[in-house]
Amino acid sequence: MTQWTEAERYMMDQIRRGSDEAWSQLVERYQGRLIAFARRRAPKSLEAEDLVQDTFLLFLRGLSQYREQASIETFLFVILRHRLAEAHRGKRVGVCELPQREETGGEVNLPAPDPTASFYARRDEQRQAAHAALGAALDELVHRMKERTNLPDLQILEMVFYAQRPNQWIAAEMGVDANHVALLKHRWIKQLRERVEQSMRQSDLPWDAPEAMDSLLTEIWEDQRPSCPKRSTVGGYVLGTLDEPWRRYVDFHLNRLNCSFCRANLEDLQQQSQQNASSLRHRILQSTVGFLRKA
Repeated sequence: MTQWTEAERYMMDQIRRGSDEAWSQLVERYQGRLIAFARRRAPKSLEAEDLVQDTFLLFLRGLSQYREQASIETFLFVILRHRLAEAHRGKRVGVCELPQREETGGEVNLPAPDPTASFYARRDEQRQAAHAALGAALDELVHRMKERTNLPDLQILEMVFYAQRPNQWIAAEMGVDANHVALLKHRWIKQLRERVEQSMRQSDLPWDAPEAMDSLLTEIWEDQRPSCPKRSTVGGYVLGTLDEPWRRYVDFHLNRLNCSFCRANLEDLQQQSQQNASSLRHRILQSTVGFLRKA
């Protein structure tokens, strides 16, 4: 999972010490991308700025429980998504804008009548442990693909687990055979399941619900964002400085997968670029206008 950078660790230490300057820097650094995200998701009855203000307040209130399990940006996005879900009356706020898969009917397995409190505690403990193990395994899988620049497979991985699209749909999107998609999906699920089962055995917790992996995978993907390109990579996309394989991948992630997190970063970076260009133009005019008059 993504760990804090030294700069983030120092900033958080200063904020916990009550530094107004460090807090101001954090708000200035993240408010633009959070507002861009909220504007894409907020109900019309609510202002994006109000939701972001609530997000920063909740961030401060939760500092004592916040550790290095995720980057500051990811933690802020998680809080904002929860506020948006509350604003939408508890509905899950999707962050991948591909058309949603149609729901199919089927039997629902219900727990035994009147389960005890210990049943719920054990179930929650099991789910939390599986969540952590699956998150670590997924992060490792994505990291290997990025390290090897295996970006076409990463696109397929995103559509399988993040967007949860059918194999035939993914195959048509990527121009490959559906059997190829099915083989990759089978291989990845096997790797991830083995990693989770191994971790659960080590923690002495049962893992008797592998069917829960689909919902866990999407939940982890939205909370931890393992495949999202770094903000600097999105910045390189804006400037047109990325190598072609990475340019194609980031273009897919932004414009086809329509990841709302990264779209928010893109919009914030584009706005900053426009503001910087305007500021530079102003400085140039101010410093050269005297020479223009003399000419």
